Amino acid sequence: MKNLLRAGIVCFGILALLTFLVSLSIARSLYIQQASGGSLNYHFALYLPDNRNSFFTGIIAGAEQAAEEFNAAISVHSIDPAKNELEMALYTGIDGAVVCPYLDDSTARRQLDRLGSMQIPTVIINHNVPNDQPWPFIGNNNFDVGRRLGLAAGGVNEGPIRLAVVYSDKSPGIYSERELVEMGITAALGSRLAAPIAGFKTNLNPLDAEALLSRLFRGGADSADFNTIIFTDPNDTIAAAQALIDLNMVGRVQVIGFGRDPGVLESIRKGIIVCSLAINPERIGYEGVRSLAALRKTGYTSTSIDTGIEIVNRDNLP
Repeated sequence: MKNLLRAGIVCFGILALLTFLVSLSIARSLYIQQASGGSLNYHFALYLPDNRNSFFTGIIAGAEQAAEEFNAAISVHSIDPAKNELEMALYTGIDGAVVCPYLDDSTARRQLDRLGSMQIPTVIINHNVPNDQPWPFIGNNNFDVGRRLGLAAGGVNEGPIRLAVVYSDKSPGIYSERELVEMGITAALGSRLAAPIAGFKTNLNPLDAEALLSRLFRGGADSADFNTIIFTDPNDTIAAAQALIDLNMVGRVQVIGFGRDPGVLESIRKGIIVCSLAINPERIGYEGVRSLAALRKTGYTSTSIDTGIEIVNRDNLP
């Protein structure tokens, strides 16, 4: 009994500490923006996965730009349920939340419903969550993402396509809607697919993509005769480009990457990978905060904003 009591005290202490730290973060953000001059209109919170790759860094940059334009404070938090930061959002006094859900839909919906029950305006980004009364969504339709990837794969191959798609824990929004992505690819390629699409997944280790390619092309358990591989994360794309060089596979397999990282663009320039699908994360972050400001001011905003997709290749490199 004493052990249970002690465990309860420890858990309560941890929750209290987390709440205190969140409050300090919000207070610091408010202080910095107030010190820069003028009173603030709103305080908004941005909830993202802990993975801070270039995509999520771009979302933060876009959100900060919009916050400056709308004279708002923006604080960045983890959506990881183990950290309880989204659970504590109800008690922080925020004027709105931009949420990038990456858990299963039932968990995400419960978190979002709690914000709605407290009349806290909420916008979701990057991964849509179905609901009877949908939340405003900023991002891309992953069926269209798959369709554009399929068209790109079709454009760099003349014959039948033996395709693998590599998802990643580093890009949870795409992985959570992988069925839509593959439906889009299949719709674009149709009978040109020589076999069903093979799906793989890397973890948070930035070098896991190298290990995967070694297994695929050195006779490992996952070995197969793929002629096209699609990556859905910038770090995996960069790691894969190096693996292609090490394995002497450049030109023997067509690789379609993800993102606009300098390493990705350099790999396209050198002909190591053929192209990359680019989504504008800065616009996602910007539109998320702009939509919250509109909800606070008028009570209305667009139900869905498609932030656009671009295929970057050697012909349109910046």
